Amino acid sequence: MANITAAMVKELREKTGAGMMDCKSALNEVEGDIEAAVDWLRKKGLSKAAKKSGRIAAEGLVALAISGHKGVAVEVNSETDFVARNDDFQKLALNVAGVTLASTTTDVEALKNAAYPGGGVVADAIANAIATIGENMTLRRAAEVSVTAGVIGSYIHNSVGDGLGKIGVLVALESTGDAGALAETARKIAMHVAAASPIALDSTSVDPAVVEREKNVLRDKNAGKPANVLDKIVESGMKTYFKEVCLIDQPFIHDPAKTIAQVVAEAAKAAGAPVALKGFVRYALGEGIEKQESDFAAEVAAAAGGQA
Repeated sequence: MANITAAMVKELREKTGAGMMDCKSALNEVEGDIEAAVDWLRKKGLSKAAKKSGRIAAEGLVALAISGHKGVAVEVNSETDFVARNDDFQKLALNVAGVTLASTTTDVEALKNAAYPGGGVVADAIANAIATIGENMTLRRAAEVSVTAGVIGSYIHNSVGDGLGKIGVLVALESTGDAGALAETARKIAMHVAAASPIALDSTSVDPAVVEREKNVLRDKNAGKPANVLDKIVESGMKTYFKEVCLIDQPFIHDPAKTIAQVVAEAAKAAGAPVALKGFVRYALGEGIEKQESDFAAEVAAAAGGQA
């Protein structure tokens, strides 16, 4: 039997986009001949991944996983919504969430090299799914929230299964109080986050670049006013802006007469101990991805050689 080196496996992966274990098997089958291994993978339908890697994947699923005081969210993308209903793709998304939950990092590149259930690494599992299902897929992003004591609340919008959907939210409530009393509050705040789309926990957490941009908009709208008046307008306008985009200041969707801060204060009374809203994650599928617009009629005409 030929001596199959890591360099040979790497070369074959780069040529075909197939998974590491598949490449190793192919090389073993053909006594280490790279070109023969390419043909072997093609015959097995496992070299499709590289051809599909340039396609935009903006559909797919958000998956959540929670254990104890830690919760993670991952976004695994596919090209079409149809694939998101595929059992194998759903299993892939849940497994990637499980790998992330067990990991000490949410760095995507590191996660791709993390061990995947059943063998290989996450990148191999994604490549195998591409070859099997026939669409480009990517692990786009991952995030976590955690508490030393308290609860992690979650909510999935447009759910297609337990922990899977189009919008996934995690909310972390830090407290030594009654976890049972906190659980429902955490879930309702997670529902609020899904609906209200806050961009930060509080005003100090908003990206400074975003703050400066909003201030410039207010200055431009009120150009020509005296400097002291303009400063007050900007200050007032930013207070309004923070109430709109900061979770702690937003009116609670379940009871708009209260802010989220007031809801948390009420939760502390019910739990019998102080409660801190430590953090949240909101992942909306395909958020920020530029989707290619296609002219279906033109595509059909092109496929038919331009004939009507």
